Amino acid sequence: MENVTRIVIIGGGPGGYEAALVAAQLGAEVTVVDRDGLGGASVLTDCVPSKTLIATAEVMTNFDSSYEELGIIVEDGTPDPERPARVVGVDLGRVNRRVKRLALAQSHDITASVTRAGARVLRGRGRLEPHQAPDGTRRVAVELADGGEERLTADAVLIATGGKPRELPDARPDGERILNWTQVYDLEEQPEELIVVGSGVTGAEFAGAYQALGSRVTLVSSRDRVLPGEDPDAAAVLEDVFRRRGMNVMSRSRAASAKRVGDRVEVTLSDGRVITGSHCLMAVGAVPNTSGIGLEEAGVKLKESGHIKTDRVSRTSAPGVYAAGDCTGVLALASVAAMQGRIAMYHFLGEPVAPLNLKTVSANVFTDPEIATVGYSQADVDSGRIDARAVKLPLLRNPRAKMQGIRDGFVKLFCRPGTGIVVGGVVVAPRASELIHPISIAVDNNLTVEQIANTFTVYPSLSGSIAEVARQLQTRKAAEEG
Repeated sequence: MENVTRIVIIGGGPGGYEAALVAAQLGAEVTVVDRDGLGGASVLTDCVPSKTLIATAEVMTNFDSSYEELGIIVEDGTPDPERPARVVGVDLGRVNRRVKRLALAQSHDITASVTRAGARVLRGRGRLEPHQAPDGTRRVAVELADGGEERLTADAVLIATGGKPRELPDARPDGERILNWTQVYDLEEQPEELIVVGSGVTGAEFAGAYQALGSRVTLVSSRDRVLPGEDPDAAAVLEDVFRRRGMNVMSRSRAASAKRVGDRVEVTLSDGRVITGSHCLMAVGAVPNTSGIGLEEAGVKLKESGHIKTDRVSRTSAPGVYAAGDCTGVLALASVAAMQGRIAMYHFLGEPVAPLNLKTVSANVFTDPEIATVGYSQADVDSGRIDARAVKLPLLRNPRAKMQGIRDGFVKLFCRPGTGIVVGGVVVAPRASELIHPISIAVDNNLTVEQIANTFTVYPSLSGSIAEVARQLQTRKAAEEG
């Protein structure tokens, strides 16, 4: 046992637990130090809970928007003529209890997988000690959750401490009326009027979900449009859907403060306007959990934002110290965190490894409709970062979309002009997260539009639009060559 490599992982989110599984399978002695439960924010307070809530909202939307067109009749008593009844209602307390139950179950499943693989899980808060020992090892001090302290020796340390919601000085969440995205699952009653501050991915997802659940939603966006970091065509479709469904989208409106006034919340904008609601959700980004754990003292360089500087194999500036996930600020996706963690372990343990390639990452915004992307973007093409051709095909032309009453959305592909190699794509549709995968395979394997166009698709199917777009790009390429 003398030659066993010792790995200590601080943080049990996707970056941490995936690294633990890899390292344990490769024969290392692994200890995961985690404070809140394996799965991290992704499982306990972010991805799993929010997408569970959104799953309920999705069912509500399907009933509200499609039942008449599809010929479905729902008997719901005699509605009040002053306030027509919704087809379905929601018990938010019950929804949130299910959200928490599923998140906890997922965390327990991950813990079981990690311990079954042979890793040890320590409940507590880890801190990197300042100096590397003469033999090259590192020390981690663990403040145990049940009291006391344990000191661990490691040949390599992985920092995977994640992030937390950013707070505005004049809009501190109180957990009751002014909320961050980790606190919404404590609500027992539906917010009557919800103000969502921030129109990035988190803000847009929650705004759309609560609108579908029956809240009157105001979305405060400091930018010209919702989802400023996403494909502009996709963002335009989503904003149009939001407005059509009754959401008050306030563009170019920056929130300066939020305060409780009795059982109401007042949000003051930077231009002096004041809007009020029953609740306010602050979705203004995240900050990394990198302070107070000894990083800089141990020689780990941080960016101005507080994120850890890493290279493409997850190394930090300190020998023997790696980092993965949201604390690195590379790309705030669970899939990227997991890949960073796996790459770190493969690299340190001497296994063949390919550096992180962000141009093959697929991502999804879980709004309704969903927005899925992979590879190079419209912004990359418009800025000249890559020379590519693009074709966009509205889903309105797709026969399966017609059958399902889907009016909004499209498929867009980007390909290189000479070779026809697919370099990116966007899908805006229900379940776009499932439809993006064939495009991801194409991008990752340098497939051409000809190859996609000539592959059989099911008729009728939404995925048929992917092949149709490829055929249009193929035709355009042939015309240019002719």
